[in-house]
Amino acid sequence: MSDQVSLRSTLHQRGMRMTPQRQLVLDAVRELGHATPEQVCRKVQGTASTVNITTVYRALDLLEELGLVRHTHLGHGAPTYSVEEHEHVHLACHRCGGIDEVSTELLDDLARLLLEQRGFALDATHLALSGTCRNCREG
Repeated sequence: MSDQVSLRSTLHQRGMRMTPQRQLVLDAVRELGHATPEQVCRKVQGTASTVNITTVYRALDLLEELGLVRHTHLGHGAPTYSVEEHEHVHLACHRCGGIDEVSTELLDDLARLLLEQRGFALDATHLALSGTCRNCREG
């Protein structure tokens, strides 16, 4: 099933209508991989120049509510959006601003301990860890 059919079906089930702007925003997030709302807006405006940042924010909020995208805060500033299937932990260097990715499995032991000791279920797919990357530490 295509992304467009899936989005249309999900919206229809919730009594909402499909709009070209919503599809363009979802397509932009998928294509960009990780993107701030401003980056998504610029990408969408390449196809539909009349779409503004407010429309992009509303579409991102709705797409996240529908479970099609998720956001992560990679430090100070705007959140970064990615598609739901894009699951990993972000490693954000606070010196150079670089972003790396590691598998969520890396935090399995921590997740198990948090659940056992605190009853807390960690969602590691929605997580960014801040620190200093190898290049900045060695340079």
